[in-house]
Amino acid sequence: MVDLSQLLTDLTDESSELDALVAERPAVDWAEPTPAPGWTIAHQIAHLAWTDHVALLAATDVPAFYASLEDAAADPGGFADRGANEILDQVMAGAPDGPTDPRAAPAALLDRWRTGRAALAAALAAVPAGDRLPWYGTSLSPATMATARLMETWAHGQDVADTLGVTRTPSGRLRHVAHLGFRTLGHSFATHGRAAPDVPVRVELRAPDGTEWTFGTADAVDLVAGPALDFCLLVTQRRHRTDLSLVATGGVADEWLDIAQAFAGPPGPGREPRAGRDRAARRTAAGNHP
Repeated sequence: MVDLSQLLTDLTDESSELDALVAERPAVDWAEPTPAPGWTIAHQIAHLAWTDHVALLAATDVPAFYASLEDAAADPGGFADRGANEILDQVMAGAPDGPTDPRAAPAALLDRWRTGRAALAAALAAVPAGDRLPWYGTSLSPATMATARLMETWAHGQDVADTLGVTRTPSGRLRHVAHLGFRTLGHSFATHGRAAPDVPVRVELRAPDGTEWTFGTADAVDLVAGPALDFCLLVTQRRHRTDLSLVATGGVADEWLDIAQAFAGPPGPGREPRAGRDRAARRTAAGNHP
């Protein structure tokens, strides 16, 4: 059985690591653009605060959560962006010198995120055994909700780390991200309008501590193998597969690596291969548009 208490501890630790990465940064750093188009570091943290808020609604106020579903259905491609912007607007509106005071925004945004994630952890711990929480297009157990929040925190933390030029040390918490990535194989195909695979796929990953993590049946012909960090970067769409040391054996496994998506919602755009990003950077530096 999944240990919800341990999951929530790992979620807290993952959040604290990202918190420490940004907490002492000056306001100017929070305005830096991240690899997610149109999103600054402030947007990344605001998105986490917003998603924690709607997850809290799913755990404590189902009618209010269903009202948010109507908003998502009206704009499936943009509701997450709008949610992050709403959080930022609210934070700026409450700044001591009014909505144009950027100095107070990081501290207020951090406080908003900290308060929300603590409330969500407490709410998930209190959900009665066997209950499921509504979510976008599905329903989740409290454990799966905690895993999804950890996955998103880690993924958006990667965007922040990339922006700041920080290399994070992978931890054993990646196992949660990797397991969710494996479990969402069918979702990856469905969200791209493809039929669910009718053959099993096995995943064999080299963990940060050198041990092996395996998911799937041992007799599966289709196989994905490589570093756990690379697999997590792939399923959260933080790196293109050509920049990763993952090996796919079999047609289904190979197709999956092109569309893997551990998060809910419409198909993510993914990231360009490093070669493409380098060419674009050179053109921009030369004064030409990509």
